[in-house]
Amino acid sequence: MKICELIEQGENERVEFKENLDIKNILETVSAFANTHGGLIIIGVRDRDGRVVGVQLGKETLSKLANEIAQNTEPEIIPRLRVDRCDGKEVIVIEVDEHPVKPVMVRGRAYKRVGSSNRRLTPKEISELFEESVGLSWDAYPVDATLDDVDLGKVREFMGRANLPSDDEVEVLKKLRLIRNGKVTRALILLFGKDPQEFFPQAKVRVGRFKGSEILDSVNVEGNLFEQVEGAVNAIKKHMSRRYVIKGLVREEVWDYPLEAVREAVVNAVMHRDYRMPEEVQIKVLDDRIIFWNPGGLPVGLTEEDLYREHPSKPRNRLIAEVFHLAGYVENWGSGTLRILRAFEDAKLPRPEFKEAFGGFQVVFYKDWLTEERLRELGLNERQVKAVLYVKEKGSITNREYREMFGVSKETAKRDLKELVDARIFKKIGETGRSVRYILKGSNGS
Repeated sequence: MKICELIEQGENERVEFKENLDIKNILETVSAFANTHGGLIIIGVRDRDGRVVGVQLGKETLSKLANEIAQNTEPEIIPRLRVDRCDGKEVIVIEVDEHPVKPVMVRGRAYKRVGSSNRRLTPKEISELFEESVGLSWDAYPVDATLDDVDLGKVREFMGRANLPSDDEVEVLKKLRLIRNGKVTRALILLFGKDPQEFFPQAKVRVGRFKGSEILDSVNVEGNLFEQVEGAVNAIKKHMSRRYVIKGLVREEVWDYPLEAVREAVVNAVMHRDYRMPEEVQIKVLDDRIIFWNPGGLPVGLTEEDLYREHPSKPRNRLIAEVFHLAGYVENWGSGTLRILRAFEDAKLPRPEFKEAFGGFQVVFYKDWLTEERLRELGLNERQVKAVLYVKEKGSITNREYREMFGVSKETAKRDLKELVDARIFKKIGETGRSVRYILKGSNGS
């Protein structure tokens, strides 16, 4: 893509504008790109409006800049630099690749790319990024336990489920690296411990049924991670309704939310949570949605946007993730969110929401994204809220019907309806005149 076209698109997770040769800000962005997915720094462009202002170049400008970056990054970053032209002005383009050894530090600090900005990594994130870079994760470290604390019967059950042909449970655990250098790992206790909460009291799932702010029911699910998944799914199902649909000669069970998506969300929360944090996994079942929350945000290198598309796997707890995979609880690493999205699309339900929240990661399943409460949260005016509820019941609305319902002018109705189309709530059918009507766009935005 030509540089002017790139600048016209604006800043994003892989493009950063710098108005001048401010080395401090440039170094921060180099660190952020190297620790995330790589990117381009374009110097000579104002970040507030994308206007090309150009840079003054001397004979050694590029070499000095390259040296500054190399001398102030650890591990050393050797970026590719070039001079390009846009609107008749010269700009410097710095191309930074994702670095294989992380974190990349600048003057004792490390950064990551979040959207179109850089964020400083916390000490915990730096530790996590380093462990990932060298092939270790938190769950691979030893814990003060012995094989007497492990339920070998549960290990045998897992071996049968995973089709692992062996009569020696301990040898299997060694091959899976759940026993390392003769020591029991954190992953082994969490997966097959007789009492995992003795060692990790935070390792549990709390499921609550809420009516507004009132708690109608609350369950703490403990045990090993497999028992937590099954117990949490059963606790959620207790508060979900179901109906039966006849398809051909088969009676099919239909729940409020796809069961495979519920299970996937629970597995992901248990498997990917940060066990260094003291909170438990929390699941809230409300009238119109389920909220899954687990301690620990996304791993460095993943963004919320990545979860809605094909993305690489970055498991926080690698050993746990591998055992869940072998046991058939997950398919391929990194595909869980896409399976959830497909399940909801097939069920014609609203698209789930994935986001970092409250120091952790949150998944929200919506039963109906066009509830009156939700519509007001979207900032719709009173007429628009009532119009959406009307279309949910009647199927469509016209400009004339809108005017008659609310006693407004044709232009006001047109503006209100256009805003609903722009908000991806309504879809306009027909071109002009009486043939135009408005229907719901679809729960998944299609």
